[in-house]
Amino acid sequence: MAATGTWQPQEQGFKEICGLLEQQMSPTSDNSQIWQQLQHYSQFPDFNNYLAFIFARAEGKSVDIRQAAGLLLKNNLRSAFQNMPLANQQYIKSELLPSLGAADRHIRSTAGTIISVLVQIDGVAGWPELLQALVSSLDSSDVNHVEGAMDALSKICEDVPQLLDSDISGLSERPITVFLPRFLLLFQSPHASLRKLSLSSVNQYIMLMPKILHLSMDKYLQGLFLLANDPAPEVRKLVCAAFVQLIEVRPAVLEPHLRNVLEYILQVNKDPDEEVALEACEFWSAYCDAQLPPENLREFLPRLIPVLLSNMVYADDDESLLEAEEDGSLPDRDQDIKPRFHSSRFHGSEDGEDDDEDIVNVWNLRKCSAAALDILSNVFGDDILPTLMPVVQAKLSCSNDEVWKEREAAVLVLGAIAEGCINGLFPHLSEIISFLIPLLDDKFPLIRSISCWTLSRFSKYIVQGTDHQDGREQFNKILMGLLRRVLDDNKRVQEAACSAFATLEEEAAEELAPCLEIILQHLMCAFGKYQRRNLRIVYDAIGTLADAVGGELNQPKYLEILMPPLIGKWEQLPNSDKDLFPLLECFTSIAQALGTGFAQFAQPVFQRCITIIQSQLLAKVDPVKAGFQYDREFIVCCLDLLSGLAEGLGSGVESLVSQSNLRDLLLQCCLDDAPDVRQSAFALLGDLARVCPVHLRPRLVEFLDAATKQLQNTSKLKETISVANNACWAIGELAIKVQKEISPVVLTVVSCLVPILQHAEGLNKSLIENSAITLGRLAWVCPELVSPHMEHFLQTWCFALSMIRDDIEKEDAFRGLCAMVKANPSGALNSLVFMCKAIASWHEIRSEDLRNEICLVLQGYKQMLKDGAWEQFMSALEPSVKDKLSMYQV
Repeated sequence: MAATGTWQPQEQGFKEICGLLEQQMSPTSDNSQIWQQLQHYSQFPDFNNYLAFIFARAEGKSVDIRQAAGLLLKNNLRSAFQNMPLANQQYIKSELLPSLGAADRHIRSTAGTIISVLVQIDGVAGWPELLQALVSSLDSSDVNHVEGAMDALSKICEDVPQLLDSDISGLSERPITVFLPRFLLLFQSPHASLRKLSLSSVNQYIMLMPKILHLSMDKYLQGLFLLANDPAPEVRKLVCAAFVQLIEVRPAVLEPHLRNVLEYILQVNKDPDEEVALEACEFWSAYCDAQLPPENLREFLPRLIPVLLSNMVYADDDESLLEAEEDGSLPDRDQDIKPRFHSSRFHGSEDGEDDDEDIVNVWNLRKCSAAALDILSNVFGDDILPTLMPVVQAKLSCSNDEVWKEREAAVLVLGAIAEGCINGLFPHLSEIISFLIPLLDDKFPLIRSISCWTLSRFSKYIVQGTDHQDGREQFNKILMGLLRRVLDDNKRVQEAACSAFATLEEEAAEELAPCLEIILQHLMCAFGKYQRRNLRIVYDAIGTLADAVGGELNQPKYLEILMPPLIGKWEQLPNSDKDLFPLLECFTSIAQALGTGFAQFAQPVFQRCITIIQSQLLAKVDPVKAGFQYDREFIVCCLDLLSGLAEGLGSGVESLVSQSNLRDLLLQCCLDDAPDVRQSAFALLGDLARVCPVHLRPRLVEFLDAATKQLQNTSKLKETISVANNACWAIGELAIKVQKEISPVVLTVVSCLVPILQHAEGLNKSLIENSAITLGRLAWVCPELVSPHMEHFLQTWCFALSMIRDDIEKEDAFRGLCAMVKANPSGALNSLVFMCKAIASWHEIRSEDLRNEICLVLQGYKQMLKDGAWEQFMSALEPSVKDKLSMYQV
């Protein structure tokens, strides 16, 4: 496709567009007006041809204007390329290729960016000239051509590496097979930019491992060792990144060279360039995560640990040092406030655990070193203490101000090893804690904040010690120390103290009851003192406190301290203010903790949730009329708070529901397109089914239909598993309340639940449990509908039932089992072993009538299996199962 002279720019159009681009770059220009004019031009079919021409050929114009034309072209192509006339597509492509070898580096780089975008949109098959141009540029003796091609290729390799590793019609081999040997040759280039681009391109293929890389692995490794001490830090960083990726996904490749690699990474972990050292430091965690033999690392520990410790000291330019100087009375700016994410309500046993949130979220060498030490302490345990503790003790014993950063790092080390080395630390724990408590009052704010965090890492053991006098005194000292720091004047310390206090609350739970008054006084004092960002953490600490002490909070003297400030803030914030989120979450915990004690505050809270949901649903369709942009997180938080009210107030929520249009709003949310809205909606549906099903009845069929739909698309189930989980639970809760009215959907739901139980692997534990319970509840209320089909699912169902912990929901499921067996005794004969194992899974059945029903079922089978068949059946059961069944006299 030689650039034939078919399309030519008009002088007038060329001038106008260049003029607009010039204006756009002027600092005083009115950008919205320019944008409107550019929008106007983009209506013309050849506007993008002009941009390509200006970018590639307007030699008389400044590089800035040409680059601006190129970047605008790139953005336009994303939306417009597919619908462009073929001639225009070809013109743009033909203008881009020569620009790869442009004399100016910015033009070359912009050309590479545009080409990469085109490849993402249209692939490489339809542009054979591109591959030819890239190969001949790589083989050129002109370094500009090589760099231009390499720049484009590195972007393609980063964005769509799989495209170059696929078969393309008309080509005898995959493009990567042609390019990769050329990349490896460029490792030896005298130009740092080419060494960097070629290495970063090869690194993109470690995960995909095309055949050519597999065959060239020795060459690649030789190249990495050749570049290991490259003068350019960005190249050394990429060498480390390659070793980190290889140890994660292809550890066998590194095994013969492991000693050399470990030696190298240890050296580069001390690199003067912090980014190189950080990349090297990632290796230690990656090695441990790959579960490779720890013994290979052991001999390096005496040299590695001191390196990690020295890297844990604050660097002089660490932004935390500046932040730590900030006055706590200064208001936060919007950009100081990190985005927060509300996790929708979930019914059942969660599989994941919250990780400790680090105090601040910027990843750097200090944090990476602490994380590496944490993992190493979990792998090697107390074996690292002899190397580590003398250094830590030496740092802690230096009391002069100049070395405060060393002291701070030593406290961080104790927190990092708190989990992995607890056995070795335990005998000295009391001394360690006694040493840390005074540091809560240190003159350096960052020592105060790290001491909060490190103490919180020992929370579990601090709380365990409260059963004797000394331990109780130490617990009180820590509690009061953290509360003092909650009221620190420094924002960074406030944040660390509140987070540490929340961790201690979770461990201490009801142990906090005697101190509730003083805790609440401090938290509410902080509530009045904090700026916006840290207020969120106070809400979290109050919510965690409510979860921890539960009904203990329900006393007038506590509520008088706690509620007025919260209600004051609640009334002060407008309905579209995101600062409401943490407050809504906090109220949810308080409502659940206070139970019926929350009734006096419930009406305005309930009403406001309804108003917010309504106004957000309006904003979704008509933001202009609503006066603000739709944000579904408001809906999710309000649905969750309403769930908390239903759970706390029980049937007391009925009068509020009856006077509102919650039913219709809830149905709308159950049909929403966003999974997190549906997840919270079905949780609320289940909670309302428990306490006031009468108000759901008028639209029961629609609710059941919406819930059943969540279970029907098995292929998509994994993406929206939490929605399916809550919908499944809600159907079960509705079933036991509306009884036979559920019959129209029973068989549809059962046909959805059985495949979930049959393909349980890979699905989360909670969905399996809820499916088993809901199946049982449906069988209990409609045994005549479910029992004819029971032999298709009884074995997998009984297996799932046997994994559930004893509780009311499990009782319901077993009532369903008994009802089904009564209706169709022969249907269970082939699954009798599984049924007996499920019955034996109970530790204790509290309900006497359920015990009697199970007894009748077993007695029934004993009578059914005559002539020694029952005895034969019993003798084949495992002794533990037989043992459990003996209480039923069979």
